[in-house]
Amino acid sequence: MAVLQGVFPILPTIFDAQGGIDEAGTEAVFEYILAAGAAGVVFPGLASEYDMLALDERLHLTACIGRWNRGRVPFIVGASARTLEDAVQLARAGGDAGASAAMVLTPHALAGDAEGMAGFFSRLASESGVPVMLQNAPAPMGVGLGVDAVVALTAQVPAIEYVKEETMPSGHRITALSERAGSSVRAVFGGAGARYVLDELARGAVGTMPACEITEVHVAMLAAWAAGDHARARTLFERTLPLLSMQAVFRWRLTKAILLRRGLIGSDHVRAPGPALDRFDARELDILLDRISDLLPLDAVPGQVRRTPA
Repeated sequence: MAVLQGVFPILPTIFDAQGGIDEAGTEAVFEYILAAGAAGVVFPGLASEYDMLALDERLHLTACIGRWNRGRVPFIVGASARTLEDAVQLARAGGDAGASAAMVLTPHALAGDAEGMAGFFSRLASESGVPVMLQNAPAPMGVGLGVDAVVALTAQVPAIEYVKEETMPSGHRITALSERAGSSVRAVFGGAGARYVLDELARGAVGTMPACEITEVHVAMLAAWAAGDHARARTLFERTLPLLSMQAVFRWRLTKAILLRRGLIGSDHVRAPGPALDRFDARELDILLDRISDLLPLDAVPGQVRRTPA
């Protein structure tokens, strides 16, 4: 059985209205994720606006997570960086904070260089002392390695224990990896905001790493799947699709808009570029949340959700 499995939401970085890091807000979301039943947590990922954070900010927040978590759930540290040296420093900080693995994107500079890619991940693991989760995402995030390349890389670098497969079609790739990687990969996770989660689970994925704003629904979905109640899992999945479609456009802005409505944060400020919700989007979001109000603990105030999940 895989050590890591289940729902591992991406913890967003919460900012105040001026764009500074809101530690209390970030901790509040972290505690919500755990209270909602998540198997573990990931920080930072794309949904954390990791590429908008300075190295010192990432190191500081990673240490904070270690203090907040106190070993309660597995923690995966995002260690993707522009240089190997920075990646090692981030992975090592994750290890100091109790991380079970360091999730790292395939470096663009090493696209097409199989030996260089293997050398990068070998040095990352040996110099940080933390097992690696290969995040196989397509451009512009990563390289988007083919299945043959992933199988070869994981066989060559034993420290790559996990794969987060996000290159489309992710389901086909997860099937191939599950069949061909053998003991060189302990488990494969799905990503892409859980938009394909049931297909991924059916093909051998052991979990998913979605944005965090409806964690309790994703937890219930995977619990139903694991219990063999695939009809219930599919019902929950289908009910989340309108929100997931909206999130595919607005990304971290939608996550924070929902967290603000849920009373978990005081500001929905984002640093990363991208489209903002206008008044029509805000109204649509209220409608979509109302339509899943039985899955989320809503307050008496319309459009507001209690801080503590049911």
